[in-house]
Order: sequence, then C-alpha cells, then structure tokens
Amino acid sequence: MEILEQLGFMLYSIHATSATTHSLKYFFTGVTAGTDLPEFIVVGLVDDEPLEYYDSNMKSVISRTEWLEKSEDQQYWDEQTQRAHHFQKFFKAYIELLMERLKQTQGVHVFQRMCGCEWDDETGITDGFNNYGYDGEDFLVFDMKNTRWISPSPQGVSTAHIWNYSPDRLEYDKSTLTQECIESLKKYVSYGRSTLERTVSPEVSLLQKDPSSPVVCHVTGFFPRVIMVTWQKKGEDHYDDVELRETVPNEDGTFQTTSRLTVKDWQTEDYTCVVEHKSLEKDIVKRVIEREIRRNQDIETRGPSMGVIIVLGVLLLLLILALVVVGVVMWRKRGAARGLLMADIIVLGVLLLALVLAVVGVVVWRKRGAARGPSMAIIIVVSAFLALVLVVVGVVVWKKRMRRLRED
Repeated sequence: MEILEQLGFMLYSIHATSATTHSLKYFFTGVTAGTDLPEFIVVGLVDDEPLEYYDSNMKSVISRTEWLEKSEDQQYWDEQTQRAHHFQKFFKAYIELLMERLKQTQGVHVFQRMCGCEWDDETGITDGFNNYGYDGEDFLVFDMKNTRWISPSPQGVSTAHIWNYSPDRLEYDKSTLTQECIESLKKYVSYGRSTLERTVSPEVSLLQKDPSSPVVCHVTGFFPRVIMVTWQKKGEDHYDDVELRETVPNEDGTFQTTSRLTVKDWQTEDYTCVVEHKSLEKDIVKRVIEREIRRNQDIETRGPSMGVIIVLGVLLLLLILALVVVGVVMWRKRGAARGLLMADIIVLGVLLLALVLAVVGVVVWRKRGAARGPSMAIIIVVSAFLALVLVVVGVVVWKKRMRRLRED
C-alpha cells in the first residue's frame, strides 16, 4: 500500500491542458530493490496518450503507438534506449545518495521525475516543467521564469543549492525544455496529428444505486481528454456536495469520468449535469429527473446479459445449419419432391429465426445502447441478415439444380 501511495505522486501530477495545447510528458520512476516492480520505469505521453515505455526488466524502449513506430527508424529507438540506460544509472545512484544523506538504511524508497513541455499550436506559446519527487513528496521544482531550482521540502535544499551553483547547467536545463522538448513535441504531433486531433463525442448517463444514494453523472467515450463536467441548480452553477473523479482512459483510447452530486432534494429542485467538450457544438445537459436516472434494479431487469444473448445467437445459427442438413438428407432418402418441400420449410424457418435475432438486436440496442453503444446489437442484426441471405441463396441454387436434373 505504501509503495502505491508513493507512486501516486506521478499519477496525480498529470494536469489537463486546453483543447488547442499539445503536451509532451515523461515520467521517470526509480524504486529500491525488493519489490515486484521494475527498479526503473520510463513512461512517455503525448497529449496524455501513451507514446513510449521502458523498464529495467525489458531493457529497451518500445513504442506505445502505431504512428510513432511507423515514423521512426531503428537509430531513433537505439538512441532512446541509450538515454533510458543513462537515466537508470542516475536514478539508482541518486536514491543511494538520498538514503545516505537522510540516514535511511532500509525500506522501500521511490525517486521520481516528471518533465515535459506544452505548445499552443494556435498562439505559439510554449511552457515547460521539470519536477522531482522522493517518497511521494515534492523534492525539487525547476522555476522556468527565474531559471533556478527550488525545493518545497527541507530534504531537497542541499540538492537545489548544488544544482543552482552552475549557470551553464541551469541554462542547459531550461533549453532542454524550451527547445529540445518543443522540437520533439512538434515532430510527434506531425506524425500523429490525425489521431491526436481527432474528436469523439461523449455519452452521458445519470446513475444512482437507489433513490437515497448520490446521483452520478457518468461521461464516457470522449476524446480528447480535456472535458468540463459541472452541476447547475435552477440554471446557476452549483459547487456544494459535488465530487469530480479523475479522468481515466478506456480500452479503445477514449476517456471517461464521473461527477457525484450528494443532495437529498434532487427530486424537488432543478439540478442538471452540464458537459462541455471540444467535440460538441452544443453542451450536453442532463436534467436530474426520474426518467433520466438509471438504477441498479433497472439494470438487473433489462433482460438477459450480453453473454446469454451471444450463446442464444450461436445456438440459433446451429439450428439453421441443422435444418439445412435435414433437408439434404430427406431429399437424398425420400426423393426430390419431398426435398423441395423441405427446402421451402427451411426458408420459412430461417426467416423466423432471423426475425427473432433481429428483434433481440433491437431490444439490446434500446436497453443497452445508451451506456455501452449499439455495436453488439448491430452484430446480431447483421449476423441474422447474412444467415438468411446465405441459406436462401443456397436453397435457390439447389432447387435450380434439381430442376435441371429432372429435366435431363
């Protein structure tokens, strides 16, 4: 638990940028031996999207995005790996130095660095940041305006004094952020602009466990990451009893977040959840009223789960196949006439089964589409249609062949 709290320094230091601002961030984490974690980790992000990754176990930098992997050659990855090896040695040595200076002889200790830059591609304004942390606490912060290191904690005062001693080093630290980092950021944006600057509109739902629980405004499926989720009461901004959770990534590269409203008068007062995002021409406004809220009991009574629906769909398709086989066997054993009659029965049976699948798909879309998207419902409907088309075409062709055989 302690190690996770210390690593939280890295996670909670990520700050959102405006919709027109691009950012490049690197997070370095060194950990003393004796944990399940690699002793050194580097994570690179561009616009809060995964870019690169390195750890002391794998010993080489790898791409976390397809467009970067396609754009750079092997020399680039070799150079990035060499830099990671250099920082790994530095972090290991500095943890040992800090433990000695602070008279720490044992235990798990974490040394971290967060650095990077931001660039507004409309105004051209740039900024940079370079911060160090030790055991979950701020250790050193680079002051861009005054070109010097400052220490928020007593443990880092001596290090700040040493690093501020050389003007050349300070200028190098600043130019790394204002020049080298900005050049790299612009290059990465040019590589992945179509991905980084895409927009995906959010889906908004109001959730509640029961009428006495907080109302949750759940926003998901949006890109880019920056979003505003606020509450209003009678048209005025409402900040009391509101808890905004962290924005986290989805598996498909989009993001989700939630905001909780803990009030007892939601049924009598006019509360709304307002969502602002770059992808929206008009803000999404959800009124906190009974018909807009989804509760646990509503979810439990919405019908069969997706897994059950998939199994039923497969069974129905197998039944279609069985009917076709039966028709062929009857034709071979009982003659073409009965076989042709059976083919007609098969077509009608397939039509009914396809209709059942289509109805199931529509029900899934209506009941689950708002929260999870209509993708599975579409798959079910399309599968039913294709099954119908394939079987009908097969039977028609088979009938024609039978007619030709009888004519011959």
